[in-house]
Amino acid sequence: MERNVLHSSLISAVFNIIFQVLCRLLTFAINAFIVRNVGRDVLGIMNVRLLLLESTLLFLSREAFTRAGLSATTQQRDKCTWAQLINQMWLTVPTCIVICLPCVYIWLHMLTPVEEKFTAQYRFGCYAMAWSCVIELCAEAPNFVSQVFCFVRLRIVLSTFHILVRSAVFLWIVINDKSAAIHAFAMAQLISTITIIIGNYGFFYIYIKRFIQKNAIKDKYSKLDSNQYDAMSDFPFRKITDFLPGIMENQGKFLNSELQILTLSFVKQGVLKQILTEGEKYVMSISPVLSFSEQATYDVVNNLGSLAARFIFRPMEDSSYFFFTQTIARDVELHKQPRDNVLQAAKVLQNLSLAVTSIGLLALTFGQSYSHAVLLMYGGSDFVAGGLPELLLKWHCLAIFFLAINGITEGYMFATNTSKDIDKYNYLMAIFSISFLILSYILTSWLGPLGFIFANCINMFFRICYSIRYINHQYKPTGLKPLHGLLPGKSFIITLFLTGIFCKYSMYHSSTLFQHILYGFLSVVICVIVWTIENRELVKLGWRYGRRHISD
Repeated sequence: MERNVLHSSLISAVFNIIFQVLCRLLTFAINAFIVRNVGRDVLGIMNVRLLLLESTLLFLSREAFTRAGLSATTQQRDKCTWAQLINQMWLTVPTCIVICLPCVYIWLHMLTPVEEKFTAQYRFGCYAMAWSCVIELCAEAPNFVSQVFCFVRLRIVLSTFHILVRSAVFLWIVINDKSAAIHAFAMAQLISTITIIIGNYGFFYIYIKRFIQKNAIKDKYSKLDSNQYDAMSDFPFRKITDFLPGIMENQGKFLNSELQILTLSFVKQGVLKQILTEGEKYVMSISPVLSFSEQATYDVVNNLGSLAARFIFRPMEDSSYFFFTQTIARDVELHKQPRDNVLQAAKVLQNLSLAVTSIGLLALTFGQSYSHAVLLMYGGSDFVAGGLPELLLKWHCLAIFFLAINGITEGYMFATNTSKDIDKYNYLMAIFSISFLILSYILTSWLGPLGFIFANCINMFFRICYSIRYINHQYKPTGLKPLHGLLPGKSFIITLFLTGIFCKYSMYHSSTLFQHILYGFLSVVICVIVWTIENRELVKLGWRYGRRHISD
């Protein structure tokens, strides 16, 4: 399908940001309801223990297959057929089943036990999470196709509907029986996953049916304008059963051997990346360092502190990864690739680096003055009593800054390096993972939940250094320097410093909370205006690009 990859990536990022904002607001509202009405222990079991099981199963079962498949759609078109790609996506289901067996056993029998009154609900929750993951992966083939062919609105609508169904089921059960919160959480997850199956297959059933009917009309009435059919000219699926394994006509083997080698590289990398991503939750679950109440406190602060990461950084990372995989070939040196592609990739990387670094600095600056206000509005005075949540959120703002830079630089590296480079980096990831777990345990034993944040910052700092070294080495023969975007302008930095001091003063001398928040809002607006003026050429370019594609 003829498609503008950059345009699709940008639109996907924008819609994903909007979706993340809406869903996270809903999730925060539910978590606040649980903190105030059910208890922190229950929230810790659900948001730390059960969601960690879901994250582990889905990531280890899906990540490597999807990343390898996205690379194959661009750089192995002649070697890898769509039938092989569909078969590849269906491997996620048996992989998930195999992973479920030891994981569920570990979660039930080897991790820190829950209180006896929650045991029955917790057991049901573990089984429900495992089944929901298996069910969700049965729709991985159409989900992968929607990503490759840039069905952005489909993905956003289905994700939104999934979240709404899950939230509605959970609230309906909990409002009637607060003691069944964990059971409600598991049931909501299981029921809402079915919407993913129905939504994906239902959409493509209708989509393919309409396409076939149009082609039939075209064949019958050849004088009709054929341009209306061009959009689907290379869509390879002609019936809904083509999304099932072994059904689609295949000229080669059932699976592509080169694709499997690349997948294995991502598997090793995926395990290590999962440890780095969810390392603190693994430490909390395996060792009795923190109680479930303390785990819930850390999780709430972590979620609040990760607003920028979830709302902005993650969608940008996902869309930029897709763009870079479609623009830069993995196994060809950069200076030997088409110059236009390299220039476009470098420009996008530079602009993304500038954007995420600026956002990270905003979070770091204003987080020092508004952590208390945010937590007070979220959990009430009882939640902020003692000062621990506020301290955690302030330091988490530093982690946001590192997270912003690491997400883009490491994402670019993963999207463009070769299988050999991936294997080489896996050894370093193993060192990072082990070091992170050990450091987390030591620092947490010494500093409590704050140790997790320090361990994360140290770990991300070294990962950033490696990614920057890789990108500089890759672009050196081209003479391009996309990482200059990591250095915002002087005017923006000075404005941040002055407004940060002002807001810190306002924190102690404002007569009301509303006045303090108003000062902060005006300060952020001033910083954004200065940034816009300092980067007006980039803003004008983005504005022209957006207007052109909206009008199209």
